[in-house]
Amino acid sequence: MNETPSTFKKRIHVRWSDLDPNGHVRHSVYYDFAAQMRTELFIERGIKVQDMAAAGFGPILFEEKASFKRELHFGDELLMTAALKSLREDYGRFAFVHEIWRGETLCATVEVLGAFIDLKARKLTVPPQDFIDKLSNLPRHEEFKWLAKD
Repeated sequence: MNETPSTFKKRIHVRWSDLDPNGHVRHSVYYDFAAQMRTELFIERGIKVQDMAAAGFGPILFEEKASFKRELHFGDELLMTAALKSLREDYGRFAFVHEIWRGETLCATVEVLGAFIDLKARKLTVPPQDFIDKLSNLPRHEEFKWLAKD
């Protein structure tokens, strides 16, 4: 696994309920793993869902994409990473990449593209400066790039 000093990683465990009748991890579980990983990353960096809601904004997703490279099995020792793949210059839009590793083997990736929404106006917005300061410290993937403002 390629690591950078800012890599965010956590152990994940395949639960019995994550399996389909064939013993494979259900495709939707990969998205659940990624959502949990982003939430834990945000919390660790001082970005709490309730604080975003109190400030009148929250994250939304436009797109999720998973790539399955190796089968996961019940009982596997797995690590999942989360890192920003891109960020708009005003911090209003973002992309994350998540990687699931078994030892040195990359088993799957999940990429998400999202933005922040004003919870009252129901329109896209940029987060307040105190959240931007926290977002600026999130780990960045080795392929990270800045997105130009539309």
